[in-house]
Amino acid sequence: MNRQDNRAADEMRSLRFVPHVAPHATASVLSCFGNTRVICAVTIEEDVPRWMKVQQVPGGWLTAEYSMLPYSTLDRKKRDSSAGKVDGRSVEIQRLIGRALRAVVDLEALGARTIWVDCDVLQADGGTRTASITGAAVALQIALNRLVAQGALPASPMRQLVSAVSVGKLAGTPLLDLCYVEDRDAEVDMNVVMTERGEYVEVQGSGEEAVFTAEEMAQMLALAAKGAAEINAAQKEAIAAAEAPSAEDISSLVNFFCR
Repeated sequence: MNRQDNRAADEMRSLRFVPHVAPHATASVLSCFGNTRVICAVTIEEDVPRWMKVQQVPGGWLTAEYSMLPYSTLDRKKRDSSAGKVDGRSVEIQRLIGRALRAVVDLEALGARTIWVDCDVLQADGGTRTASITGAAVALQIALNRLVAQGALPASPMRQLVSAVSVGKLAGTPLLDLCYVEDRDAEVDMNVVMTERGEYVEVQGSGEEAVFTAEEMAQMLALAAKGAAEINAAQKEAIAAAEAPSAEDISSLVNFFCR
């Protein structure tokens, strides 16, 4: 079948992680999956939540927040503050981001610190939760590397990278990394969160007025594994290059924000 952007069924959208987009955060990246753009920022505080102190839980904590900016979609999205509450979808996604990252972080080794992960969607074209998890993992590793370099930690408590990618079935064909139009029309939609060792953290899948077989599920999971391997390689390159922004990174930011 012909895809919206002429990709092969097993082809990822273009991937890019631009570092240092939020200078007041401990670390940050602009996570780009095709036309989906999410700012993922990590802030580390030298304190833990009250419930940990009361229950005398050792180590630290990691929590996440997710939001879509009003202009991130074709039709303006009302701010949660205007509605008076966080919408259910945002709550579900930020919990997913937190679970995904906590699965690969040794919270006891973190010490008495809280990691805040903020994911703000600038532009949505499908896969905002997967771009958030993937970009947040990059920002988190950069932030922890900084603490190690400063002597605040003996070693990074992040045991391995984690990433996420969408897969689905459209017109009977399994597809990797769905854009918005594909996600909207898909008969089956899945989000797969995996570690760099190929372990599953979470699989969210459902038929949209349709069903899928065990064989089709296996095909989609195989596509997700292929995509995750490509994402992990891009994550590692971004982390290695994050010590100082390159001229290309700065140019990308200028082009994105000022075009």
